Amino acid sequence: MTGLPTPSVEGVQLLPLAYRGDERGWLLEVRRESLLPAPTLQTNVSFSRQGVIRGLHYHERGQDDLFVCLTGMARVVVLDRTTGETFSVDIGEENPVAVYVPGHHAHGFEALTDVVFSYHTTREYDPENPDEHGVPWDDPRVRHLWSGGRPILSQRDRRA
Repeated sequence: MTGLPTPSVEGVQLLPLAYRGDERGWLLEVRRESLLPAPTLQTNVSFSRQGVIRGLHYHERGQDDLFVCLTGMARVVVLDRTTGETFSVDIGEENPVAVYVPGHHAHGFEALTDVVFSYHTTREYDPENPDEHGVPWDDPRVRHLWSGGRPILSQRDRRA
């Protein structure tokens, strides 16, 4: 891993991760609560095929996310909706880094390869009253940060 970029969006933190391996395989510590601004309460894991963009999402009630790409490579994109500042970083097997994103910022990721992606959240998901809002992936402030122009999107992300 080379030097980490300095996040240009307030509150975003990069946490270096380290693979520890031997002939049996590897271990990766992906979360240590003492390093985070707030405790996480829920962990989600998703699989995404290369070319999928999930986001941009934001949360008004204070849910922050800790992003970790467990296999493959993903690009995390963050937009400060107030200032217009943006930040992106490629994370995964070739750059083991966790990204902490305050939930009021619009955030998402693109699968640069097939990926297994984990996100730890500081609030539990409430399907009866979800705190999920969207910014289009191709918003002019972030469009240039993605790798291509024809992403695979969910219905919800297409409507954002």
